[in-house]
Amino acid sequence: MGRYRPPAPKSSLYITAEGHRRLQEELNTLWKRRAVVTRALSAAAAEGDRSENAEYIYRKKELREIDRRIRYLQKRLPELRVVSEPPGDRKRVFFGAQVTLENDAGEEVTYRIVGPDEFDTAKGWISMDSPMAKALMKKTLDDEVILRLGERETTFVVLEIRY
Repeated sequence: MGRYRPPAPKSSLYITAEGHRRLQEELNTLWKRRAVVTRALSAAAAEGDRSENAEYIYRKKELREIDRRIRYLQKRLPELRVVSEPPGDRKRVFFGAQVTLENDAGEEVTYRIVGPDEFDTAKGWISMDSPMAKALMKKTLDDEVILRLGERETTFVVLEIRY
């Protein structure tokens, strides 16, 4: 028996219109991919002994992964709240904001606050559930943001807020 792990906290339900469209496209693509994998699985099953059939084993695994993602998207998409309008107070940091910060060393970084289903660190998109985004929420220009990660503490200054 495995060690008990409490369930992960529920992630936020907000998403940008662009992110929602991408998830919907992913779901449609997965359904098409599933049809192709199912045909390949049937062909592999027809070859005979399934216990030593690498193609059959691979396709079963692939089908399981596709089905897992489809189930997740079908459950997640209806509960998401699409945010397409910027907030009334554009001088504060809220969901969808692009925030330019300056750290202690004088380096500038820009983050966009998005939903947990669409974050991409390579693009500078951070989840609104991340420690950085939580620290930034409701800040205004020239506010100081202190981010504590473990024993390390970093201070940032808000330089620009865009929507």
